[in-house]
Amino acid sequence: MNATRMASSGIPAAGMSATLVLMLAMPFAAVRADDDRDEGDARRRPVPAVYIEECGSCHAPYPASGLPATSWRTLMSTLDRHFGSDATLAAVDAAVVRDWLLANAGRRAANPAAPLRITRTAWFVREHDEVPASIWRSRDVGSAANCGGCHRGADRGAFSERDLRMPRVATPPSSAGAKR
Repeated sequence: MNATRMASSGIPAAGMSATLVLMLAMPFAAVRADDDRDEGDARRRPVPAVYIEECGSCHAPYPASGLPATSWRTLMSTLDRHFGSDATLAAVDAAVVRDWLLANAGRRAANPAAPLRITRTAWFVREHDEVPASIWRSRDVGSAANCGGCHRGADRGAFSERDLRMPRVATPPSSAGAKR
């Protein structure tokens, strides 16, 4: 019998080793949607109520992982002029929000020119590239900043694709076959 074959199976020894490694590794492989990768972290580190109440009173409580720490530091230090509004928080509340945002911030390299709007990040653009312009302009959505227009859990800081509800947008009638 060939020395590279296992006596009992007839499978080459190298093939047996690779098969064994794969069989042992399979139970440990995690399969999940790309947009849900931080969801487990969010469950272990709950969104502070003050973040949902204060920030969520004007916009969706965006996921902290949507911006790098550099951006969150800038936003938290300029709440008195937050996109045209005074969003100043009590010192204790600001500390809770800032600490949570920084602890859960996106893990991108520090960049002094990091975006301050989640809708302008490469991640957001990539995740939403299939959304047609008609959805963004629809009555139910209005703009990319209105997460709640499609994400049913946005008011709780939950953005899973499992809870996605795309509004129906009427499409104009086709001009194919129309008389001129």
